[in-house]
Amino acid sequence: MPATEPPVMLPEAALAAAGTPTIKRRLAVMIYEFFLLFAVEMLAVLLYLLVTGNRQDPLFQHGLKVYLFVITGLYFTWCWRDSGHTLAMKTWRIKLVKPGHARLPWRVAIVRYLAAWGWFAPALIVCAAFGLHAKADIAIALALGVAAWAATAWLDRDRQFLHDRLAGTRQIGLPKPMSGEGNGKGNGKGKLP
Repeated sequence: MPATEPPVMLPEAALAAAGTPTIKRRLAVMIYEFFLLFAVEMLAVLLYLLVTGNRQDPLFQHGLKVYLFVITGLYFTWCWRDSGHTLAMKTWRIKLVKPGHARLPWRVAIVRYLAAWGWFAPALIVCAAFGLHAKADIAIALALGVAAWAATAWLDRDRQFLHDRLAGTRQIGLPKPMSGEGNGKGNGKGKLP
């Protein structure tokens, strides 16, 4: 039976050299992530409605919210733990790392997921506390909350968002793949013949 090699740890120097992606790039990832997550959650809602028989009792309505919170958490934490990025992060060449670890530990992924609710939870709490139910009021509260949370990156010396700082994680930019690399195309010089 062949011996397996231990996972490669990302050295601190390599993390520093990778650099932090721009805030604009990370916000673009969030927009893309919204559309991907929308599809995941629509499938989850369909399954929930099929299993519960589309019951509309308050218990089932609250159950749906808890279920979606868990499904969303599983989506993010599994992606971060498995490869270090979601599909949106991979598309924009961003990886989530924990210095000193080859893979993100489950505990860290869960802490980051819960801390990331800082983007939305304060605004939702304000809406509930002041009885704001109009869509425009909720949208304004969410926009202000998202802007405030995004501003935390400008206050951080490494330009990391607050939830990354709280979880001890970092988002790093990955290099662009060489043109034709690994697909048999090109002349080996980064250009097609």
